[in-house]
Amino acid sequence: MASNGNAVLQAMIEEATVDAYGDDEQLTGLFTMIEEHLAVPFTTTVLGVEVTVRKIDLTADTIVAVCTRGRHRQRIDLLDLPLPTPAPDGTAWIDAYRHWAGR
Repeated sequence: MASNGNAVLQAMIEEATVDAYGDDEQLTGLFTMIEEHLAVPFTTTVLGVEVTVRKIDLTADTIVAVCTRGRHRQRIDLLDLPLPTPAPDGTAWIDAYRHWAGR
């Protein structure tokens, strides 16, 4: 069963990175798919505090979730972001990104 899941994630990665050369372009391809498919905003809990994920952003070397609570704003690496249950639509692309990154 896990190998079937890995095959699905690998197919998603290939779809996102089909024309990409190098890690930077692959990261951009994965970011584009996450940005297009992830339903935001959604709430999740980070270190025991409920936050709202407002958007996804691309930095020089990773993808981050822009989270807010009240007037406070924090960028959290998407590789470390806990996902809520039930997960919002499009989180399969986060799983594909995490698989690509070796997490």
